[in-house]
Amino acid sequence: MAPVRRRGWPVSPPATTLACMTDGVPADETVGAEQRAPHAGMRVFVQVLVNTAVANITTSFLWFALTFWAYLETRSVLATGLIGGAYMLFVAVFSIPFGSLVDRHRKHRVMVGSSVVTLAAFVVAGILYLLFPEATLIDLGRPWFWIFSAIVLFGGVIENMRNIALSTTVTLLVPTERHANANGMVGTVQGIAFIVTSVFSGLAIGLLGMGWTILIAIAATAAALVHLMFLRIPEAEPADVAGHVPKVDIRGSIAAIAGVPGLFALIIFSTFNNLIGGVYMALMDPYGLTLFPVELWGVVLGVSSVGFILGGIAIAARGLGRNPVRTLLLAVIAMGALGALFTIREWWWLYAVGMLLYMALIPAAEAAEQTVIQKVVPFQRQGRVFGFAQALESASAPVTAFLIAPIAQFWIIPYLATDAGEGAWRPVLGEGEARGIALVFLVAGLVMVVAALLAFTTRSYRRLSAYYADAPGAAPGPDAAAPAAPGPDAAVVAVAAVAVDDHAAEAPPEGAAVDASPASDPPTPRPPTLRPPPPAGKPGSG
Repeated sequence: MAPVRRRGWPVSPPATTLACMTDGVPADETVGAEQRAPHAGMRVFVQVLVNTAVANITTSFLWFALTFWAYLETRSVLATGLIGGAYMLFVAVFSIPFGSLVDRHRKHRVMVGSSVVTLAAFVVAGILYLLFPEATLIDLGRPWFWIFSAIVLFGGVIENMRNIALSTTVTLLVPTERHANANGMVGTVQGIAFIVTSVFSGLAIGLLGMGWTILIAIAATAAALVHLMFLRIPEAEPADVAGHVPKVDIRGSIAAIAGVPGLFALIIFSTFNNLIGGVYMALMDPYGLTLFPVELWGVVLGVSSVGFILGGIAIAARGLGRNPVRTLLLAVIAMGALGALFTIREWWWLYAVGMLLYMALIPAAEAAEQTVIQKVVPFQRQGRVFGFAQALESASAPVTAFLIAPIAQFWIIPYLATDAGEGAWRPVLGEGEARGIALVFLVAGLVMVVAALLAFTTRSYRRLSAYYADAPGAAPGPDAAAPAAPGPDAAVVAVAAVAVDDHAAEAPPEGAAVDASPASDPPTPRPPTLRPPPPAGKPGSG
């Protein structure tokens, strides 16, 4: 699923320095170095996490409200699918530039700038709402609805830059052996945010209307910005680099990923998983609003989102085991099975319980990917890698959302409403008003299960698992902290994963200097195989 998305802590071997980095990345960035988190880094991280959670709640609150409002006023699955798809498309387009900005600026500065732009976008949306009657603004045949929706979603997408910055602050502020636990804390907070968002979005639209909802979002965004101004993240100014470094460093992102065997395959798999997740993004709200009135649907979403909290708490307490890649694939298999079965009958309790269990697995899947990247990618490049991965993964969901919404609206739902369609699928799906959406969910969930099972058989899975186990960690480096503060089908995915690893295997041998032109970003050499002793009390096992 595309929920998009984000969520997983001491003695290490000596640092291994990467020499001859000529792509604009300082030579002091390291892989396999001890994580030198500043003193009281966890306390600072928690403050940043809470502030980011407030910002996420606000943008998600307005986005959910926009989706509810659009569907209730138009009864158009096409409109809700396009809104959801447009959001993910915006995220995909801007993620790589966002990642480059995060790497080149202090994280606090990035977060403040993101909040200012988001606040401005919401103010513009509020002004537009005041200028036009609601009947005009909700008319899908006029441009104003789409302009209004685009402005709201743009504000939400810009705020997403903070999530990339937050992922890098885990490496900056938290010891390596507690990364998985920190990412689990992110999942817990996101679960709380989702509950608040789901409940109050439905109540706001049902009881107050869209106008007051926009005003609430503006006030909350401004409050979070004021609080952020008083936060301090112990990070020095990123070092200046020699030579020309592009503002959107796609080549640098690709080189950093290619230097880790199997990392491309992990991102490809997550991209495919989000491709399937676009189905749920487009149709989950219409299915829920078929079973529940809007006020109750918001409450159901909120209660089922307890799964986010439970899953996040479990990861924060126990970690992800020795092999987060294995944990990711197991979580995806379980999510696919749940996604296929929780609408197999049109029972409200089955849908609600299925969503709770599904959401309980999301923190594990998201924390696993983030924990791997935080350990094997140098801190100075993590913004670009997180941005690149987010761009690919987010771009896949809109493809499905844009395709499945009209297909479901004009073909699948009408077919299941006919006597022939209902009779053919009654033994599998039972009876009900939303059997067409249930059929789409069934197929999507089964495809997700097959893809994860095939991924277990690939060489990419084995190589990335071994590389993660051998890499002691990615340290911020001596200048990172301030001195004062210590679509394809599953078979194609499997083949692509092996092909990517074949390319990654051509990287220079261990310890070799990389000879590259200033315009290119050389692959990061694999660190020496120095496996630290397991930290005392490290939870979980692979």
